Amino acid sequence: MIRARLLLVAVLSLSVFAAAIGYAQGFGRRGYIEQNTPPATELIVARWHFGTNGWFNHYGWSHNYPSSDENLNEFIGNSTRIDIDVSSYRIVELGSDEVFDYPFAYVSEPGEMELTEQEVRNLREFVDRGGFVLMDDFDGALQLSNMQAQVLRAFPELHFEPIRLDHRVYDMQFELEDLDGMAAYVPGGKIVYYGIFDADRRLVIAAGHNNDLANFWDWYDEARMPLEPAADAFRLGINFVVWSMTH
Repeated sequence: MIRARLLLVAVLSLSVFAAAIGYAQGFGRRGYIEQNTPPATELIVARWHFGTNGWFNHYGWSHNYPSSDENLNEFIGNSTRIDIDVSSYRIVELGSDEVFDYPFAYVSEPGEMELTEQEVRNLREFVDRGGFVLMDDFDGALQLSNMQAQVLRAFPELHFEPIRLDHRVYDMQFELEDLDGMAAYVPGGKIVYYGIFDADRRLVIAAGHNNDLANFWDWYDEARMPLEPAADAFRLGINFVVWSMTH
C-alpha cells in the first residue's frame, strides 16, 4: 500500500512538472501546444504569443493552430512565387528577440491583449524595423477598444483608421471589391479593417474587426464552410502577405 502511494505521488509530481514546463514555454494553459520548426524558406509566418487578460482563458492567441497556418501557407505557395512550405510557420514570443527574425506576424484574438512592457517595446521596434502585423479574430466594441488601447501603447503618436476599400492592399494579388462575402459567416457587425500607418503612410498593422480569417482558412475543406467566402479569406490573407513583402 505504501509503495502504491509513493508511486502515485511520483506520477502526480511528474505531471505537475510537465505542466509547469508547458506553461513556462508559454504555449497555452489548457494543454501543451506543439512548437513547429520551419524549414529555411523565404517566408515564415510568425504566430505571436503575447500577454492576455484571460477573456479567452489566455488561449485565444492559438485559435485554429496549426491547421489554419498550414492551409494559408499552402495557398500562398500555390498562388504566388514566394518560396514557402506548408510547414513555414512558427510560434514566437512577442517579448523575445526572436520576434525580429520573422517580418510577417499573425495575431489571433487581439481583443484579449494585455501586453507586458517588453512586448510593447518589441511591437514598436518590430514595426520600426519594417515588420508587418495582421490581426485577426475579434469582434464587438469591447474587444476593439481593448485591442486599440493595447497596441497604441506602442504608438502613442499614431491612431487606427479604417483601411478604405480603394487601398492597394485589397488588390495586391487578388482583387477584392468588398468584404461582404465573408460577413454572413462571422459574428459581430460589419467587417472593417483598421490600420496603423507610419509617418510615410505605409500600412504597418491591419486589424480585421468582426472577421475571422483563420476559421475560413482552417475549415475551408469542410461542408459547413462555403467555398466562396473561404476563397475570399485566402485571397485577402495572401494580399496582406504580398503587401508586407513589397512595401
